[in-house]
Amino acid sequence: MILVTGVSGGLGRLVLQGLSALDGVDVVAGTRGGDGSTARPIDFDDPASLAEGFAGVDVLVMISAGYAEDDVVLARHGAVADAAAAAGVRQVIYTSLAGSGERTTLALPHRWTENRLAEGPFDHTILRNGLYAELLGGLSAAAAAPAAESGIFAAALGTGRMSVVAREDLADITVRVAAEADGELTTGGRSRHAGRTYELEGVTALGGDEIADLLAKKYDRPVTYQPASLSEARAALAGQGFEAYQITHTLSLFSNMGAGFLEAKDSDLPELLAAAPRPVHDLVADAAG
Repeated sequence: MILVTGVSGGLGRLVLQGLSALDGVDVVAGTRGGDGSTARPIDFDDPASLAEGFAGVDVLVMISAGYAEDDVVLARHGAVADAAAAAGVRQVIYTSLAGSGERTTLALPHRWTENRLAEGPFDHTILRNGLYAELLGGLSAAAAAPAAESGIFAAALGTGRMSVVAREDLADITVRVAAEADGELTTGGRSRHAGRTYELEGVTALGGDEIADLLAKKYDRPVTYQPASLSEARAALAGQGFEAYQITHTLSLFSNMGAGFLEAKDSDLPELLAAAPRPVHDLVADAAG
């Protein structure tokens, strides 16, 4: 049996839908607000809920719970690892962060979790997910709105580019890995994905100039990219009600993109997909606009 955590989120929901559509796959949902019928109650902040929630699970699809300060995330993920071991889970599939994000502040809890899972008595597979196309669009949104009137897209993206991927592609790969692992475990074998780490970087990289071109098409007027400073970005974020850790992570992404670190060189994405990676340009434009 496969359990997917975080099914109230975008990625978890897509993974659950994909697995549920497959014949012969026994999959259950897990979420903080689970009612015990349509979804098991799985609350990473309540370790006691995990023991019962993981009962009978062979393959655990662990969707990262990274939207918090690092110490909170480490406590959550450590509790999951402990509960999976106690419940006899045979394989944990974890959605981590791609290698291009290694220098960002987002990376620490992901790499800690990878190491923590490697210490467990279960097999594990690490899906190092690339940055979502919607994330790049969201980072650009505050600067994109004024561009409709001014024709100037002023954002702290520097001169670098970010490799981005469609969330649906990452979900499709998670579904494939989980279903294959479950089938191979059921027949008494060991999953071909056991012990593997896959770099699922996006194959398309976009920067400020490309986003300006997308906005120009969307707004039907010329738009020019103008790099803004990190100080300007920090001041803008501080006035929008974000948590402190959210500002830290956002500025880290801006810094890494400006330094040219978020453009991937290699990716396992194409070989794990049944078709070509989905186009990302419209996803970025829609999220930005």
